Amino acid sequence: MKILLVEDDPSIADILRIGLENEAHIVDIADNGSDGSFMGRTYEYDIIILDHSLPKKSGIMVCKDIRGVGNDTPIIFVSVTGDTDTKVLALESGADDYITKPFSFSELHSRIKAISRRHKNEKMKNTELRVHDLILHKETRQVYRGEKRIRLTKKEFSLLEYMMKNKGKMLSRAIIMEHVWTSDRDPFSNTVEAHISNLRKKINISRKPDLIANASGHGYIMDEPAILTRYR
Repeated sequence: MKILLVEDDPSIADILRIGLENEAHIVDIADNGSDGSFMGRTYEYDIIILDHSLPKKSGIMVCKDIRGVGNDTPIIFVSVTGDTDTKVLALESGADDYITKPFSFSELHSRIKAISRRHKNEKMKNTELRVHDLILHKETRQVYRGEKRIRLTKKEFSLLEYMMKNKGKMLSRAIIMEHVWTSDRDPFSNTVEAHISNLRKKINISRKPDLIANASGHGYIMDEPAILTRYR
């Protein structure tokens, strides 16, 4: 991982740098809040370790600067101050964790690994949709059913993405038309029915269980196969 360490005490910075580099991390160091803010907003890091008390700009302000540009890199505050108000202020400013000095390197490294795992899992959730063994990757626009890749048209992909985002919800034909098609589409055409029929054929491969049910008079619902049995 690439880590930004914002720490004005040279001896502490050196100890942490050596420890982190021994764990195969790449470490950049800023010894004041102004530089830390610039580096945190400008360069890409996996973790930011941020001292609370810094020259030129406080750790709280640095944290707010970084979050203010939409940067969600995990931030761990370190401080000699352990009172509740300071911790709350740091967390409300966007920090993910808070460690009171003095602390052991093993504790810091454990927290780095834990936060990194959580952050990675959150990113996966934001870029991936899943229903049963059907997976849609939003960034690459790829769809898989188990190990097999499914090739969809742009409209089929948009339709599937909308239905997967609304897993478990009954979606009327009109609602689907409103969210997936442009307003100039003829509302009386059978385009929704035709696209869902084609989508079903593509995703229900190799006798895989159906993930889309049609509730007569109500619309369509996408969910786990066991739940859809009530609509059969």
